[in-house]
Amino acid sequence: MKKMRLAVQLLFTVITNGYVYGFMSGKIYRGGLKYVCVPGLNCYSCPGAFASCPIGALQALLNQRGFQIPFGALGFLFVFGSVLGRFVCGWLCPFGLIQDLLHKIPIFRKRKTLPGHKYLKYGKYAVLLFLVCIGSMFLFGGFAKIPAFCKYLCPSGTLLGALPLLGMNESLRAQTGGLFNWKLGVLVGIVILSIKCFRPFCQYLCPLGAIYGLFNKFSLVQIHWEKEKCTMCKACEKACPVELSPAEISRSPECIRCGKCIDACPEKCLGFRRGRKE
Repeated sequence: MKKMRLAVQLLFTVITNGYVYGFMSGKIYRGGLKYVCVPGLNCYSCPGAFASCPIGALQALLNQRGFQIPFGALGFLFVFGSVLGRFVCGWLCPFGLIQDLLHKIPIFRKRKTLPGHKYLKYGKYAVLLFLVCIGSMFLFGGFAKIPAFCKYLCPSGTLLGALPLLGMNESLRAQTGGLFNWKLGVLVGIVILSIKCFRPFCQYLCPLGAIYGLFNKFSLVQIHWEKEKCTMCKACEKACPVELSPAEISRSPECIRCGKCIDACPEKCLGFRRGRKE
């Protein structure tokens, strides 16, 4: 399962960010595919990105003059959430892959979660509410609406969008200032934390993970637990990146369906199935 997940993550990242000319020229792809979203956090401004980020699309629709319900973006999120839940986070998100790779760097004593996890895990819902929703509509921009999450926080946009573009465009480098320095600081902080702690951005700050987590209990793709076969050895809980119990696996909003519990279970009582977990 571990090798399969890594292969899927790499393949999906290459497919969705494979616009090589963009990286070579320092230009953003602006073709018809940019009207389509990919399921994971994937910056519109990344020179290699063929499609758009669902959070970026949601903010863009909220930024329109006058209040309009963003049915298109909400429908996209509902479809992927109801089918996959946070499987998207574990298997199809480029920034999730980056955090996974950073966590493999053999320095620091590794942690699964940060101190205060039971409170910090709600941070992603605060980001969704205050930066993506309220912030995009009026909190920070006043009458000039702005994509607050993308502008002030998103480390994926800084790493995959801003840095490659700045590297290829001297004129852009001359325009950087305090805001870019802030975003770079956020990115550096997330990178350092990712080496120490498992996916800190996903666990505590990602609004897309917050949305998909709401669908985890009833999404089509589930990890089923065959309770009658379980010996309660807790091998799955020890292997789980966020230490979920067998009863919480797949159903918890924190579960990204990474499959580590499946690999660890000696009784093979955990496995991917379609439909709701009993």
